[in-house]
Amino acid sequence: MRHGVLLLPEHRWSRARERWLLAEELGYDHAWTYDHLMWRWFHDRPWFSAVPTLAAAAEATSRIGLGTLVASPNFRHPVDFAKELVTLDDVSGGRIVCGVGAGADGYDARLRGDRPLSQKQRAARFGEFVELLDLLLSHRHTSFAGQWYTATDVVVEPACVARPRLPLAVAAAGPRGMALAARHADIWVTSGPPNVFEPERYDRLVPLLKDQLAALDAACAAQGRNPDTLRRLLLTDAAVGGVLESTGSYQDAAGTFADLGFTDLVVHWPRPDFPYAGSEEVLTEFAAAELGGNR
Repeated sequence: MRHGVLLLPEHRWSRARERWLLAEELGYDHAWTYDHLMWRWFHDRPWFSAVPTLAAAAEATSRIGLGTLVASPNFRHPVDFAKELVTLDDVSGGRIVCGVGAGADGYDARLRGDRPLSQKQRAARFGEFVELLDLLLSHRHTSFAGQWYTATDVVVEPACVARPRLPLAVAAAGPRGMALAARHADIWVTSGPPNVFEPERYDRLVPLLKDQLAALDAACAAQGRNPDTLRRLLLTDAAVGGVLESTGSYQDAAGTFADLGFTDLVVHWPRPDFPYAGSEEVLTEFAAAELGGNR
């Protein structure tokens, strides 16, 4: 199993840099950050942009994978975003993973005065977003005419360092999203129960996670894809709770999720207060025991 950490972009770089470097030093396989203009619990607190943060992290580190978990169409356009991703891919030497999601009806959807969308409209927009982003990152010349997006002879040069393109991680919980992941993704992402922010202990959510994994296998079969070619990433701590209560619970949860079939496990970097309050010692002790970390 690959292990990752998610760092909220809340600190000035002089301080944040230390955590990104420590994530690599501890032996984590990948490190992520949220991609929002503002965030539900930090709307009046410091919050930095994801792309410059990842560029700085790419320059500071040398091995660890880096990515968005997740970017969304709420304020991203595939053309602009593809150019930024190719730049990040170059700076990092091919270590960028682009995590994307449909986008909820939150601050990112309201700040610029965009019209409200139904769930069906969000799903349709997300489908075009992923399709066009995949095309842009895979081809030098791209033209596209859809309901939500248009691209006219867009040149993406240079090509991605990671070939045939940098990995796409698609967050999806429903049938339409899973079909999209089966068509385009290198990694499928779930956080357990969708749009839930009241954590339930991880072992109680095993039946739901099994159902999601079975639905993903079915989506792959419907697309004629070998399900073994799609990685499965679980992001914990929002809905899937109890993982970082102790080093022992972290180890037990990792084993449980691996047995279910997850290939990647991501936890939030513990913070001193809500949300994701916890002890950094759990990270360091787990890393020393399981990842060969240096601390």
